[in-house]
Amino acid sequence: MTPASAKQRQYEALRAFFVEGRPSREVARAFGYSTGSFQVLCHHFRRQTDPVFFVSPRPGPRDQPKKSAARDLVVELRKRNYSVYEISESLKERQLSLSPTAVREVLKVEGFAPLPRRADEERPDRARATIEAVADVRRFAPIQQEFQTRCGGLFLFVPYLVRLSLETLAKNARLRGSKMIPAAHALRASLALKLWSIERKSHVMALVADQGLALFAGLNVFPKKSYLSEYSSHITHAQNTTLLGAYQHQIAGDALLPGRSFNLDFHSVPYYGEHPVIERHYVSMRSRRQSSILTFLAQDADGHAFCYANADLRKGEEAEEIFRFIAFWEKTHGERPRHMVFDSQLTTYANLARLDQMGITFMTLRRRSAALLKEVMLLPRSAWRTLDLEVPARKFRTPRVFEQTITLAGASLRQLFIQDLGHEEPTILLTNDRKSTPTKLITRYAQRMLIENALSDAVRFFHMDALSSAVGLKVDFDMSLLVIASGLYRLLAKTMRGYADAQARMIFRDLIDTPATVVTTDHQVQVRFHRRAHLPIVLASGLLNKPVTVPWWNDMQLVLTA
Repeated sequence: MTPASAKQRQYEALRAFFVEGRPSREVARAFGYSTGSFQVLCHHFRRQTDPVFFVSPRPGPRDQPKKSAARDLVVELRKRNYSVYEISESLKERQLSLSPTAVREVLKVEGFAPLPRRADEERPDRARATIEAVADVRRFAPIQQEFQTRCGGLFLFVPYLVRLSLETLAKNARLRGSKMIPAAHALRASLALKLWSIERKSHVMALVADQGLALFAGLNVFPKKSYLSEYSSHITHAQNTTLLGAYQHQIAGDALLPGRSFNLDFHSVPYYGEHPVIERHYVSMRSRRQSSILTFLAQDADGHAFCYANADLRKGEEAEEIFRFIAFWEKTHGERPRHMVFDSQLTTYANLARLDQMGITFMTLRRRSAALLKEVMLLPRSAWRTLDLEVPARKFRTPRVFEQTITLAGASLRQLFIQDLGHEEPTILLTNDRKSTPTKLITRYAQRMLIENALSDAVRFFHMDALSSAVGLKVDFDMSLLVIASGLYRLLAKTMRGYADAQARMIFRDLIDTPATVVTTDHQVQVRFHRRAHLPIVLASGLLNKPVTVPWWNDMQLVLTA
């Protein structure tokens, strides 16, 4: 028997399962359900007190009133060769609002084929998108002119970019370039998206006609979204790693990355499409597992800047990523990291033993197993020691601690049970640091929240979670840009009084998001900032009225003024 309706199909499927006793997988296949959806259907049926299957549907219209009212006019206009957009606009003028999609559906039902694509001169004379020039460095020739730019604050980064030398970075990483857009110019344009907090590459089209943005990149006009989106597809993970290493060599004298201690963490960048290559990872913001790109990030604990990122990860490779970071740091700086802090999910106990053998101090949390929780509960009160944390701003400053030495995967480690730290369950701290006091260990681990704050800032300001792509390497390049952009923000913050510890979004809001007047002459580019509430902070930074020779402007000088 073939069910005549969806309700009858549900009835027959449920009857076959509950009355006839057929296996759920067989019933699901027979009636066109997936195994999971049929199990959900059975679950809802068990919870229904009064299931109804054959009640007649509620009375109501069986057509779409808006489409029916406009149908004759839509057909008439199509016979006059109006496009779906022109038909939609004509209907709106006649108080018959119908979207282009709805118009297309009406025409499809009536049997009309789509119109052939028309040339611009064949279209009605109305407002349409302008055709902007093509980005070409060979056409970059600043003339004597004056113009307004919305992106005036970007020029505050130019002195740092001159010292950073993107030409050297692009050359060392062997980034792709062309005669029209060399590699350094492509890297500078891509970096501008991060510095200006543009959420997606397509959103650059709102600023593509801004002369200041093009001048910042050293091009006649700023590249369009198609180029910026396609460019990152040609950059390999090895090139990204080399780029980050070259970047750290260039900023070695700025004390941005002291390298005394590092905070490590994973972050899942959600992907909302359907792609067989994308794996499912736990997304903390959603508290669920979903399709996402897993990224690894390392942050310098003293400089508060990201120093390493990798989005070229697959399942099963997470535990070894900490050693890839160690190899990267040793290759770049000539020594291994001395101290690392991370959570319990980052690597395995066997790898903790490897870290101990390598002489690298680490600190992590241990998973709260039932056996460990039972051990904590059975400890007598006399076994605990009360500490006083010298952190005035902290609410819970007198935790109770029990310390012991344990052996895990062949390594002898310190284990601390910590109570009264603001959590219902005890915190279990694991480390191979045998010299530091428990107070110092607890205080240092509490500072691990810095990377969580940095990740939160990156998600909100650098739009880390907006990197929707099925190509992991494209996300990998975006992560490299994030590392460089966050470093530039930290360098700039050091020169701005009161902003040394400020997050990037606050620096952008107060200091970078500033319009300016740009005056170009034969040998100089003068950027004059408009008056704003926080302009005195910029004036006091010492960056103004100091000429800087800019190589990608044909050695013209930049002068920032107010």
